[in-house]
Amino acid sequence: MRFWGNVTVAATNAAVETGYDMKPELTGREIDSFYHLSDAPVEHRSCRGISCFAGKILNPEGWQQALSQWPPVYCLGKCYASPATTEIIEQPRIEIHCPEGIVLDGVADQSKLSVQDYGYAALRKALRNPAEAVVAEIEASQLRGRGGAGFPAGKKWRAVFNEPGATKYVVANADEGDHGSYIDRFIMERTPHRLIESLALAGYAVGASKGYIYLRKEYPVAEVAVRKALLEAEEAGWLGADIYGSSFSFEIEVVIGQGSYVCGEETSLLNSIEHRRPEVRSRPPFPTQSGLFGAPTLVNNVETLASVPWIVLNGGEAYAEKGFSTSRGTKAISLNSLFNQPGLYEIEFGMPLRTILEVLGGGLKTGDFKAVIVGGPLTGLVHPREFGTLFGFDEMHAIGASIGHGGIVAFDQHTRMDEFLAHVFEFGAIESCGKCTPCRLGSRRAQVLFANRAEGGCLSAQEESELKEILDAIRRTSLCGHGTGLAAVAASVFEKFGEEF
Repeated sequence: MRFWGNVTVAATNAAVETGYDMKPELTGREIDSFYHLSDAPVEHRSCRGISCFAGKILNPEGWQQALSQWPPVYCLGKCYASPATTEIIEQPRIEIHCPEGIVLDGVADQSKLSVQDYGYAALRKALRNPAEAVVAEIEASQLRGRGGAGFPAGKKWRAVFNEPGATKYVVANADEGDHGSYIDRFIMERTPHRLIESLALAGYAVGASKGYIYLRKEYPVAEVAVRKALLEAEEAGWLGADIYGSSFSFEIEVVIGQGSYVCGEETSLLNSIEHRRPEVRSRPPFPTQSGLFGAPTLVNNVETLASVPWIVLNGGEAYAEKGFSTSRGTKAISLNSLFNQPGLYEIEFGMPLRTILEVLGGGLKTGDFKAVIVGGPLTGLVHPREFGTLFGFDEMHAIGASIGHGGIVAFDQHTRMDEFLAHVFEFGAIESCGKCTPCRLGSRRAQVLFANRAEGGCLSAQEESELKEILDAIRRTSLCGHGTGLAAVAASVFEKFGEEF
């Protein structure tokens, strides 16, 4: 499936003049394709995501290989071994610690991989109670979305529950595209039945009889695990008609993405499932009112859903007792390859960021921290002087950073911030859906300006003014976090590392 944008002479000239990183046969097309991997296999590919950029000192040859490949692959979910390739064998050094045992329970030892070991205890319990009781427990838990914005999950569930109509959908956003994150990947590969049960619980709670798992193409092992688990669940009676002797029927369909970062945004994802142009929808209406195929739709990411079985079994209030402030429960985090102890950790909110970086992560292999970025490539950097910040939604937001998906990428003193911004804006330009003109064209022009600066040039006063106008336009006019995130990361660098400019 391939979608082409219209081309104007001005736009064509702009693409050529910027030197935007496109292959010659694609130059002149305003938008290559939303789906970078629709005609490309993921085998024998190298990653050029932010984590691999940060870790390029560990394997310069591997990084150069990633830069030489087209189309690019951004994040293979192997950030613990970056610069990463699809051929990397699972390394025994990856740490997986989950003393809280909620979303990562069973991930380390794969003790809940089979349907028999998993058991579906939460679904058994839920089906003995009214559907609204499940919604009430999610509300009481104060669970917030673990995919980026941190929106209260209970509000979403209640909104879909309250919508009239016989047709509703629940969707698992498994398009874990934020560089540095591999939480959802391990949950799906090693405890796939937790995701299946969670979707069934969500369907029962809000009145949906069908669910979708939108899974990124870059996770082929997760696809195998999820499809195998779906067959097991159907054979065991946990999917299909009249589940566990109830009147509740539920089925799940897997949809494989074809390589688009923007499809991590929920409305783009819904368009992709519908085989429509996968760009951000204007809101309202919100997906809870009119989502997939125009029906009320609940969309949560994998980790958010993975918290639900524990909440159903133990109660929302018990979950809310964990964490602090407006950040309740636990959060899985993933550390990239520069850490001495890269891996997955499940922690309660409220831990100082410094403890995560220096105690859990063990500091860096390559020297001192220069910065970290949490929750993906399009958010503010955290300076070492801010490492005392408590790990919570509001607290991280207060320093211009985020929790996001929970991927933590460290940068050492080898990282130059002009090179970092050139890399981020190249990613932003390639992945822009093209709907918002300032994002589509401005990201390309900004990438060129940052790249020129990184190559030893100096920006003229006119270019500095132009760059400021571009970033302001992107921030003000973008419909989604792709454009606003690009502006945010640039503003963060200028504020916290301005001495380099």
